[in-house]
Amino acid sequence: MNWIQTLFNSRFWSLATKEFRQILRSRETLVLLIIPPTIQMLLYGFALNPDVHYLKLGVVDYANTYESRELVSVLTVNKVFTLEEYLYNVQDLGEQVRQGKITAGLIIPPDFKRNLAEDKSGEVQILIDAVDANTAGIAQGYLNQMINQFGRRLSSNQAPPLITPQTTFLYNPGLKSSWFFIPGVLGLVLTLISSLVSSITVVREKDTGTLEQLLMTPAEAWEILLAKIVPLFVLLMGDVILALSIGKLVFSVPFRGNFLLFLALSGLYLFVGIGIGIMLATVCRTQQQVVLTSFFINLPLIQLSGAISPIESMPIFFKYVSLLDPLRHYIEIVRGILLKGVGLEVLWWNAIALFLFATLLLSISINQFRRQLS
Repeated sequence: MNWIQTLFNSRFWSLATKEFRQILRSRETLVLLIIPPTIQMLLYGFALNPDVHYLKLGVVDYANTYESRELVSVLTVNKVFTLEEYLYNVQDLGEQVRQGKITAGLIIPPDFKRNLAEDKSGEVQILIDAVDANTAGIAQGYLNQMINQFGRRLSSNQAPPLITPQTTFLYNPGLKSSWFFIPGVLGLVLTLISSLVSSITVVREKDTGTLEQLLMTPAEAWEILLAKIVPLFVLLMGDVILALSIGKLVFSVPFRGNFLLFLALSGLYLFVGIGIGIMLATVCRTQQQVVLTSFFINLPLIQLSGAISPIESMPIFFKYVSLLDPLRHYIEIVRGILLKGVGLEVLWWNAIALFLFATLLLSISINQFRRQLS
């Protein structure tokens, strides 16, 4: 009990209480802590989706038979493609693709039914607008798969397959894209909010001149800085709970791991963001400079983290560079705990990396801050 009384009567507690009150009085800071995380989680969670739906399909059907119409029905029944219109010749179809009015075009030859009746290859031609290479590749995969299944259903001489695979999807049996993106967005949100809020809080002291007033108090430099870090840490942990709640309630992302471990490692990552923010505050003089400078740091962190696109799809050089990205390690931790339920026996090296990044960034930013105080 004595140490509690000592804490309450210390200069640190007075400074920390002052920081809490100052943050809670600032509407801008409160809005920054609550509104952007909520909007970003909802926006990215609903908008980021690698699956494609409702691609516009144009058809030139020279055969005009039951089989050709059945093929078109197979392609549009699952809503991946929607039939935009029938066209009369290939030239009109190509022009529609060129103008961007349709994404894919299907050309069915006149002898389509006869070739199928004779168990010959019923070849069709496909035109795909590949300006968006990712969508074009996915569309091609869908078209090939559905057309092959349609051909096997019509073939009378099809032999039973020698090997029949049975696939089981682990950790995400429903193949929900949001389960992949939400942990990444959670890390992205914490990176932006922790760095911006901490840097703006410190820079505001410099703008208003209250930093000089703090220097005139008997408090030590470490007490001043720690009193700024602790309230920010507590409020940012609230952002962690907020983002996790949105992922759980809105997107039904599972939580299969240890909750206390998740909070501990999330808190460790917050120290990384706070370290980046204080470093920005020691470099920049105004809040506008902080916001602009943060883009040069946060955007590379996000791009190399695997939050939006898989790290496996990156060039080999950037795969190794991403090991120097603390956000990558945090996202691997979040996905491991939430989706797989693993613990430190698997995530220990990511936890060590976060600890090293937090120690390094806080040490640099604290030294820079103490220089300014002196």
